[in-house]
Amino acid sequence: MKRFFVLPLIAAGFFLNAQTIGNSPYAAFGIGDVKYDNTADINAMGGISTAYIWDFNNNFNFSNPAANKNLELTTLKIEGSNENNFFKSNVDDMSSTKHSSYLSNLTIAFPISSKIKFGMGYQPYSSKKYAVLSSRETEGGNTQQSIFRGEGTLSTVQAALGYQITPEFALGLRSNFYFGNLYDINELTFSNAELINGYETKNKIKTFNFTLGTAYQKKLQNDRKLTLGATYTFGNTGQMETNYVNSTYYYTPGQTKNNISVIEEKFSEDKNLIPMELSVGAGYGRDAKWFVGTQFDYKKGETIQFLGQPFSNENSYKISAGGWYLPNYNNFRNYFSRVTYRYGAYYEKGNLAFNGTNINQFAVTGGVSLPFENRSASRMSGIDLGIELGKRGTLDNNLIRQNFVNLKIGINFADKWFTKRLYD
Repeated sequence: MKRFFVLPLIAAGFFLNAQTIGNSPYAAFGIGDVKYDNTADINAMGGISTAYIWDFNNNFNFSNPAANKNLELTTLKIEGSNENNFFKSNVDDMSSTKHSSYLSNLTIAFPISSKIKFGMGYQPYSSKKYAVLSSRETEGGNTQQSIFRGEGTLSTVQAALGYQITPEFALGLRSNFYFGNLYDINELTFSNAELINGYETKNKIKTFNFTLGTAYQKKLQNDRKLTLGATYTFGNTGQMETNYVNSTYYYTPGQTKNNISVIEEKFSEDKNLIPMELSVGAGYGRDAKWFVGTQFDYKKGETIQFLGQPFSNENSYKISAGGWYLPNYNNFRNYFSRVTYRYGAYYEKGNLAFNGTNINQFAVTGGVSLPFENRSASRMSGIDLGIELGKRGTLDNNLIRQNFVNLKIGINFADKWFTKRLYD
């Protein structure tokens, strides 16, 4: 195992140095593009996780902390994402591309006992990094220009605990601490004006909530199994501090604001930042051979401040389906027989709507889990690779269509740690 330990350190150094999370102009509204629960193996299966209990003992499910009955090893996982977005609009036939790479997951998990499993991890929850420029000619022959800019990342640190009440039924609880800063500004200027009018919003976030999970798995005849799961995320115990400023100014070289005159300034606190979420799932499979599942996710819409005005996110939902296939994990003569092949797809009715047009998303996914060594399935350290191809938005009503190709890589080390060795 030691000769592989350098790999996650190299990967971490690369992704930390390149930690710019790119996304679309739609990230301007609300808390940005949500990246949470973005692990390579789950994403490669269309995002199914609520009723996903991995057959082997080397992986921890943070999405549903109750779905970890088989974890027997300490697992250390590090993952990175590479996003490639291609934007198109019918307004002046505009198009652009955006690429980014970032550290998307860092976790450690281990069994406390045969019934209690524990994990801790870090993930970016959401991000915004966008710049949109528009201009038009006014009736007086002047040019009006508006630029929308935003940046920032909301991250989460989580701790999850699962308890196996019976061999078939388990409960789990995950605490989620969110922290970060989000920044938006809309600047308006005219060709015959010396000053710029800027509407600026700064959000400082520190908040907690909790996810309660449950999982049930029934063993059937011929090594078949039925899995059911549900999670519910509730309770914002912290707050978001919002500072809104409407002012005029002009820039000097170096992008320094001068002659700032504040027209209006507001400060507010809000607890309803992270929406209530509900997820239910079901799956069916054969032990150590294959699994297929489906999932329904629901998020409640919230109203937050955006550029000094209340902005409402709509209720949204997501339908996912996917699974995995493992030809023969005990075939040590053929490496690809011990590779796990993953597949999936999802459709998401988004929480944004403009002029009656919903901003929805669809994608197909796939991936593989590559074991490191010719050893038994109980030591399945390896690499997870995933790909996601999809579309978000539409060209209708002068909106923007976003096509994307996202690549994911995860390195998972699994071994027996914290175990006292006995010698004869």
